Amino acid sequence: MRRCYYESEKMLERALRVIPLGAQTFSKSKTQYPLGSSPFFIKNGLGSCVWDIDGNKYIDFVNALGAITLGYNDPDVLLAVRRQLDEGTIFSLSNLLEVEVAEKIIEMVPCAEMVRFGKNGSDVTAAAVRLARAYTSRDHVAVCGYHGWQDWYIGTTSRDLGVPESTKKLSHSFIYNNIESLHKIFSDYPGQISAVVLEPMNAVYPKKDFLKEVKELAHKNGAVLVFDEMVTGFRFAQGGAQEFFDVTPDLATFGKGMSNGYPLSVIAGSGKIMKLMEDVFFSFTFGGETLSLAASLATMNKIQKQPVLKHIGNIGQKILNLLQNLITKHKVDNIFSLSGHPSWIFLTIKDCSFYSSFEMKTLFLQEMLVRGILTLGTHNLNYAHSDSDIMLLINVYDEVFPIIKEASETKSLERMLRCKSLKPLFSVR
Repeated sequence: MRRCYYESEKMLERALRVIPLGAQTFSKSKTQYPLGSSPFFIKNGLGSCVWDIDGNKYIDFVNALGAITLGYNDPDVLLAVRRQLDEGTIFSLSNLLEVEVAEKIIEMVPCAEMVRFGKNGSDVTAAAVRLARAYTSRDHVAVCGYHGWQDWYIGTTSRDLGVPESTKKLSHSFIYNNIESLHKIFSDYPGQISAVVLEPMNAVYPKKDFLKEVKELAHKNGAVLVFDEMVTGFRFAQGGAQEFFDVTPDLATFGKGMSNGYPLSVIAGSGKIMKLMEDVFFSFTFGGETLSLAASLATMNKIQKQPVLKHIGNIGQKILNLLQNLITKHKVDNIFSLSGHPSWIFLTIKDCSFYSSFEMKTLFLQEMLVRGILTLGTHNLNYAHSDSDIMLLINVYDEVFPIIKEASETKSLERMLRCKSLKPLFSVR
């Protein structure tokens, strides 16, 4: 079984001459998809599916890294964007959509009393840190999870090239579901922590009262609590993970699926903190770009009026149940495990006796892609995913799990691969 990736590989050669890694995003590059067994360029998408430039069709479970909530080219979003296109995309003064979208976010999100817009998640999480520092007159930050590319966060990872040592020393990582690790940061830096920034959930659920304990500890020590809801926002519940877990932060940041693929991000929160934005410099030309705002308003209205999140939750739970049954059936629990919320399911691939998790993942991706499933190991779901999409996904897993098991048990992975193995980039969670 093979697919032709000739045009993709030819375009990658061309891209590499003018673009580092040939892509704008690490997660879309040859660091994540094995060269020789993967597409690298998508031409178009519709609903739950995309087509690469060689004409191969895939059911997409990456969903533009979680940016697609309703489905590719959702008709309601397209209509809103086309109408706004006739009016204009950017102006010399603010547009009424800025107010309407801000009001809609305040209506839906528990912590939101005031709102400012950005374009990427990194924009607004960095803004939240700057705002917290201004509000508390402190410099240090406690951080857990993945929060984008800017210095304050990426300096805590192995991808810290170019980040000043003085900046690295201001951010301190703690362990999710381990409140003692956060206690230690406050103990080591008394009176110096401006903000506690975390994803309220990623691969695993918070232990009982963990998020409440984080909030209590932050406030006890005079720090601002920031939830990074790039993925959980408008997915776990209409008001995000803060609504789902009933813990309201001081500030929260949103992006990705809130506009169904159009570039928009948000920082929202307590009015007394957000009011400082009048003095904290967070300002750029395209913060009020109207096509993304129109898309966002249409997306949020649809989430409110239609069973978007219920559908995503139902099909996600079906994947969890059926996939766990297959892991048991094929006796591959030593290789694969499942975790996450139904809207954001993680399939973890483990190191085996003879092969690393990255070698196993390379074979896994090769075999999933050739069968028409676009995946990175997570399952980011949208409203357009159907029961038939899910059954096709499960049938593909039913074929692929035995192949991975055979490679592990017979030491035949090298023979099975039609490409070079992936190498670790860095761990974000």
